[in-house]
Amino acid sequence: MKILLINDDGIDAPGLWAAAEVLRKVGELFVVAPEQEQSGVGASLTLHHSLAVRSVAVDRFLKEDVPGVFDVTAYAVEGTPGDCAILALEKLTGSLDLVVSGINRGSNMGWDVMVSGTIGGAVQGFVRGCPTIAISVGSVRDPKFESPAVILEMVAQRLCEQPPDFNLFLNINVPSLPVDRLAGMQVTRLGNRSYGESVREEGIGDQKKYKIARDRPISGDAQPGTDIWAVKNNHVSITPLHIGLGNSEQIPDVESLLEGILDQLLS
Repeated sequence: MKILLINDDGIDAPGLWAAAEVLRKVGELFVVAPEQEQSGVGASLTLHHSLAVRSVAVDRFLKEDVPGVFDVTAYAVEGTPGDCAILALEKLTGSLDLVVSGINRGSNMGWDVMVSGTIGGAVQGFVRGCPTIAISVGSVRDPKFESPAVILEMVAQRLCEQPPDFNLFLNINVPSLPVDRLAGMQVTRLGNRSYGESVREEGIGDQKKYKIARDRPISGDAQPGTDIWAVKNNHVSITPLHIGLGNSEQIPDVESLLEGILDQLLS
């Protein structure tokens, strides 16, 4: 198996190398991660200037002399998670069997997936037909990566043994708990908003600036069956994702709303 690992927390992030440690047991691994923190950039790409890429020595991140592991090759990219995935898939690695994004520090649930760099980078694998996993741990302060690493290894091994015959994109969120304290695992749907934005003013007059932060928990009464409910109740959440914002159910309503406008335009 040939695996690509990306993230949005940067090449030095502990969660990235916790994922690498287990994925190298499953197959040949390529780590291609941003040079700097890229959280919250969504699926953005760098299209207006060239990107620097450097090789990274993996021996300072991974345990040495571990038997039965595959080769690991790593690169740092001066760009976004989406840039990392595209450069890997188009130039650095060739064809792949699995794309993994994470392990992210902090959950990516509900509508927050729209701004997540973890999800945004993973999209590039999914749209190219690769089975894709985005995985996060539900804590920003002192996250525990052991449980998500164990779950990632198990899911990746299952995909190796039983490659899906359909295009697969899984968003996995794991509570920041030891494995023996997890309440279970659920296949879930996306909840609503889990975090809102706050805006802080800095400076005065012409020097005034504004800083946006996503730091207001607003999930409220999470509904059973959603990713937010599952993680709040100490379950691992696995949510199948797909690409598509179109709302075909509203086509008749919008046609009715706009009736006659074309005739007015042509006249």
